[in-house]
Order: sequence, then structure tokens, then C-alpha cells
Amino acid sequence: MEDFIKSVCVEDINNAQNTMFSLFKTLETASLGSLCAKAEMIHNTFLVNKSYEFIAQNLSLMAILKYKADKSNYKIALNMLEDARFLAENSQNKNAIKTNSFCWGYIYFCEKNYSQALSVLKQARNIPSDNSVINIKIMDLISRIEALGIDTSEVRIENDIEKPLTALLNVARTLAAETSLELLLKTVAEEIKKVLDADRCTVFLLDKNRNELVSKIALGMGTQELRFPADKGLAGYVAQSGEIINIKDAYSDSRFNQDIDKETGYRTQTILCMPIWNMKHEILGVFQVLNKQNGTFSKEDEDVLIAIGSSAGIAIENAKLFESQQYMINQQKELFKSFIDTLAASIDARDKITAGHSNRVKMYSELICDVMGADEKTKANIIHAAVLHDIGKIGIRDAVLQKNGKLTDDEYKHIQEHVKITYDILNRVYISDEFKEVAEIASSHHEKYDGTGYFRKLKGEEIPFGGRVLAVSDVFDAITSKRHYRDKMPIKNALEIIKSGAWKHFDGNIVEAFFKIHLDRLVDVFLSEADSVLYDTKDREILAKYDLEYLYEILCKEPDLLTQQEGELIELFNRYYNCKAGN
Repeated sequence: MEDFIKSVCVEDINNAQNTMFSLFKTLETASLGSLCAKAEMIHNTFLVNKSYEFIAQNLSLMAILKYKADKSNYKIALNMLEDARFLAENSQNKNAIKTNSFCWGYIYFCEKNYSQALSVLKQARNIPSDNSVINIKIMDLISRIEALGIDTSEVRIENDIEKPLTALLNVARTLAAETSLELLLKTVAEEIKKVLDADRCTVFLLDKNRNELVSKIALGMGTQELRFPADKGLAGYVAQSGEIINIKDAYSDSRFNQDIDKETGYRTQTILCMPIWNMKHEILGVFQVLNKQNGTFSKEDEDVLIAIGSSAGIAIENAKLFESQQYMINQQKELFKSFIDTLAASIDARDKITAGHSNRVKMYSELICDVMGADEKTKANIIHAAVLHDIGKIGIRDAVLQKNGKLTDDEYKHIQEHVKITYDILNRVYISDEFKEVAEIASSHHEKYDGTGYFRKLKGEEIPFGGRVLAVSDVFDAITSKRHYRDKMPIKNALEIIKSGAWKHFDGNIVEAFFKIHLDRLVDVFLSEADSVLYDTKDREILAKYDLEYLYEILCKEPDLLTQQEGELIELFNRYYNCKAGN
């Protein structure tokens, strides 16, 4: 079902993409109402599927349509194009960037701003793209402008007045949406560098514990980390004094720390340096902008940096708080994992017969989840439930739990109580909403798809998805593990039990997924606790080519009908199967 949903999503995106290309083709000929309606419709498809490169392209198209509907919408259309440009550049998709540039040029052309249009279109022409529709549109529009005899010497690359406003808009969007401190700082630094026409921008954060300024965001230096005492250099001076510094010649200023240039091989000339404040007016760090491309930093540059910094400080503090919360959440997850591992170990210590069983059930379940494309939250809940699925055995009498030989009817009924005990124990443990399904999953591994299982007689999809996964994993490990009262089952017989149980004991879709597991991954589970057995690299490469379904097919053949290759594969697999943990 999940594969089907994925294929539907891909088909929807492809259809929407084709529709969008046809809209660009008929931009000059089709009725405006029809174009607008279709553009709105496919935009929703792109939004639902989070296809940002297509959202950017379609938003660019919608900007043109907005303008064509009413030329008084000129500024609204430009704002839409600016949003589309931001999405296109962040997606790093050449088609989206080129499409956006064409749409800018198209609106400039319609406004008879031919010089600006030609500038944008010529830049767009040089962007590599496999979008033949846009490529043709760009060349056609350039030809139409050049036919008018435009003097290209008058071309402006970008409106100098709009440039700071654009940067502020981009920073505002990032500040509102970004929770990653590193990405936040990178975007802010990039916009500052662009709007101030600087060679480099570094964002230093103040490490109060070590009294140091530190930065990994130094545009122009890759990911090289800078760290130095918080009272050194111009950045240190600004961090201590809270002043804004604008220096025309760095090496003539005694406050400038030349050691960083010596260390990096860079030559600093002009510097604009400003503190970053939080809402309590405490200094969080410093913006340091280096080497204005043409001339020196102006008073207007200072004003732009102040405007950006006033919001950036709040966003940086929020991002740091978010990362701190994430660290605490991760610590809680580790504590929870440690807790369930300890509980599982307590069962292994008490029931030596099935020691290691829960860990192998976890590994089989994880393999099934991978085949079925389960999301990370679902997979995590199933993994935790697998480790804990037999915790209820803590309430089973030793005489029954450790009995040699077959159980009586009363003893079997008693041992069945372990799933109810599992449910009761896990429901008393406080866990976050993220893991609230663990108790339901863990206690449903003995339910059967036809409703004849226990302890609640659940049927079909009434059984949690994770419980249906555990049912297959639990039975497979049980029948392929050796006990003191019986041998392990031959692999062919074990696979027959799983396959014949589809839609009766087991969910048939999960059985199908189980048989798609590749043999090398299965052997990983077999050897997970068999430290003395080496997994030969060549053997792994051979086993990785085949799945359980193929193995079952050749196991069902008459021995004299097997090819040499098939016989060798069976022999190879059995060699590792017979080393399986639990022997």
C-alpha cells in the first residue's frame, strides 16, 4: 500500500509538471482564466508533495499571470517572483532558477524596461537547464528585445534600491522558519555578504564558558572553524564594547588582529563589525564583514547591517534554545533506550532458553520495516516494542518458563498471560507521545490476522501494524532457533510455515515483504551473537544478490533439478544458518 501511495505521488507530480510546461508554452495564446485556474490547481499538488523546485517554477508562472490579469499588480508580482527566487536558490535547482529569471525578464519586458529585461535574460541564458520550453522562451524574448535596437550599455544588473530590501526579506523568511542554528547563520551571512557587496562575512558567537569567539560560518573559507579569545582583535573589541566599527584600512588600526590573516593567508582591507544583541540587550556574538568589493563600507551599509542584526539576535537565541531542547530530547531517548535494554536483559537473565530472542526479533522487524519503507517514527516504535515484547514473562512462574519439554494445557494458558502482563507493565511506564504505541505493539505479537490469536482476539488491521510485523519476526526466530528440547527447523520448513500463514496467522503484505529480504541481511542477524564465525566478504556479495523468495523457490525444487549455482547457494546459506545464534 505504501509503495502504491508513493507511486501515486510521483504520478501526480509528473502530471502537474507536464501541465506547468504546457502553460508556459501557451502563455501568449491561451485564455488567462484557463491558465490561472490550472496554475492554482497544480500549485496545490506541488505544495502537498513538498516539491520545492516545482513550487518555485509554478510560483514564477503565477506571478506573470497575476501581472497579466492586472498590470497594477506589478509590485505584487515582483514580490511573488522574489519568493520564487528564494525557493529556487535554496533548492539549488537550475531549472527553477532559470525559469524564475525568465519570468523576471518577461515582466520587465512587458513594462518596457528593456535594458533590465535584456540583462536578466542574458544571465538566464547562461544557466544550464534541460527545460527546452524555457530555453526557447528566453531566446525568443532576447531576439524580440534586440530587434528593438536596445543599447545594452544601459543595462543594470540589479536595482540598487531593491537590493537591501530583498536581503531583509530573505533574512526575515529564514529567521521565521529556520530552527537549525548552523543553517540560520549561513543564510544570514550569505545575505549580508550579498547585500553589502562584500568579499566575506563571518558570524561569530560568544562562548561565555571559554570566553572565546567562535565561528564555523566564514563565507569564503569553507567550513574552517575560527576560534580566539573574546577580547582579541576587532571582533573581540566589538564583543566587549558593543560598538559598531567601520574601518577603511584594517592594517592601520591597532585593534585589528593580524594573526588570523597570517593563519589563513587572507588579506583584510576594509571591515564593518557589529555586535549581535538578544532581547535582554546581551551580546551574543559579532557580525564581521570584510572587504567591500568597490570602495569602503558606507553609512547605508551600517544601517542595513543594524536592520538585519536586530532580528537575527532573537532568532539566534531561539535556535540555540531549540538545539538545547533537542539535546535534552535525545538524552531522554537514550535514557529510554537504556531502560528497555535493561528490561530485555532481565528477561534474558531469567529465561536462558530464549536468550537473545528479543534482539533478533528486533533485527528481523527492522529488516521488514526497511523493505516496506516504514517512516522513522513507526520503525522506532516497532524496534522498541520488539525489544520489550516478552517483558511480561517476568510474571510467569519459573517452573513453567524454564520447563524442559512440552507444556501442559494449563501451563500453556499460564505462559500466554505474558502478553497481557507486557501490556500492563508498559502502560504503567511514562513515555512520550512519540513512543505511546509501544505497549500496543508489544502486546499484540501473538494476535493472528484471522482473529484466533491472543490476548484480545484482534483481527486483520485491528492489530497494530507493528504487532503484525512482530508476529512474523517472532515466529520465524522461534522456529529457527534450537532449544534444549528440540532442534531448529530446516529453513525450507520454516519458510513454508511463514508463507502458508499469510492472511491467516500473518498479514499477507508483511509476509510478502519478509520474503523480499536479501539473504546477506538475514545472515547478519544469524551471526549477530556468534562472535567466533567470520562472514566472508565474497560470501556476502553472493548472498546479497538473492532474496528469501528466490531461496524458497530453489529449496522447493527436486535436488536433481537444481543447477550447480543453485545448489551452491543453498549450501552457502545453510552454512551460516547452522551457525545462527540461538543454537
